Amino acid sequence: MKNRSLLFLPFFILLTLSLKSRAQSVAEVNYDEKGCLYTSYKGLVMAGYQGWFAAQGDASERGWHHYQKRGKFEPGFASIDFWPDVKEYKSTYKTAFQYANGDAAYVYSPYDESTVDLHFKWMKDYGIDGVFMQRFLSEIKSEKGKRHFNKVLENALKASRKYGRAVSIMYDLSGSNSADMELLVKDWEELQQLFSLFDNKKHPGYLRHNGKPLLAIWGVGFNDGRKYTVADIQTLVEKVKGPTKKTSILLGVPYYWRTMTKDTEPSEQLHPLIKSADVIMPWAVGRYNPNTYATVSGNTLAGDVAWCKTNNITYVPLVFPGFSWGNLKNAPTVYNQIPRLKGDFLWQQVAGAKQAGAESLYVAMFDEVDEGTAIFKTKKEGELPLNGDGKFVGIEADLDSDYYLWLTGQAARWFHGKKGYGPQKPAR
Repeated sequence: MKNRSLLFLPFFILLTLSLKSRAQSVAEVNYDEKGCLYTSYKGLVMAGYQGWFAAQGDASERGWHHYQKRGKFEPGFASIDFWPDVKEYKSTYKTAFQYANGDAAYVYSPYDESTVDLHFKWMKDYGIDGVFMQRFLSEIKSEKGKRHFNKVLENALKASRKYGRAVSIMYDLSGSNSADMELLVKDWEELQQLFSLFDNKKHPGYLRHNGKPLLAIWGVGFNDGRKYTVADIQTLVEKVKGPTKKTSILLGVPYYWRTMTKDTEPSEQLHPLIKSADVIMPWAVGRYNPNTYATVSGNTLAGDVAWCKTNNITYVPLVFPGFSWGNLKNAPTVYNQIPRLKGDFLWQQVAGAKQAGAESLYVAMFDEVDEGTAIFKTKKEGELPLNGDGKFVGIEADLDSDYYLWLTGQAARWFHGKKGYGPQKPAR
């Protein structure tokens, strides 16, 4: 009877109710006076979006890019550990892999606009704020690589506007050298012009922070033999910001950046560089597992947060669901190297970050099936293609394929200020 009585309400009351409902649906984001949808990283849960996959037969003309091993994508030759669940995709690509019943296995390509549209729809459906679009300097050196990442970015910008999700660009410096820093500066300027990147009417979802568009630069201060220096990055940051300081900067740094130990280059220039940035995101993948997290984070997180507050820098911890790269490394011992434990491990990190005083999260990754950190829909154990002498890793058999999207969305609700969350993983 309550629903039926709405038919007799005056039109203006119905309109008021409708507008109120709509306002509540967008309460977690705010437009500024210039029409920008996301004015700060604070309070957001963002994921990384690799977007580097290509399929034989898509329009990228790159073949099986990032799926393949040694030029082949067939049983015994794969770089991915997790297999995407492609039931909802409009465009899919047949592979040489088969399921136990003989059916062919299919994958996707983010070169297709419909695929990226679906991914952003999932972000909206599950309440994930948006993604950092990865842009690998080592890949955009080639014409095909640059064309690929431009197309994926174009797809993402369209989907960002359609679904009201945040987008920011993240350059990954892996495999780069000092000379490549100029390539980044040039490419960044080109993107701003090519896509009218900071036009709020075209791209209201481009992420701002401290009043300026946010650009992320990942791979700063690691001690793993990189062919560029902390000084190179300082020069890069100064050029990107320019004399008018028109860009905010996020730096992706090693996990032990503050103490400059373990994975970090002990450079006296590192902390001054970090102080010149607006946001830092330490790389936590592989730095701990479910058994060691409490100890590692207990000795790290609170001190990191305090240091950043003292220096007026936004600290964004990284969380990840698990880790697996048996096919990528051709090593059976690292299949499911860091188990997901049905989401317990991911939530352990979410709660740890929240309790340490963090206000935002970076989730690694939305679509990373190479290293098994993907949160998007993937196949379950018992439903995977065959892989010769190797195998693929699935999410737990008693979970739905969207479970990690849902759980990440719950983390976003908590960081948006919703009540009822704590150390105990929410029940679905």
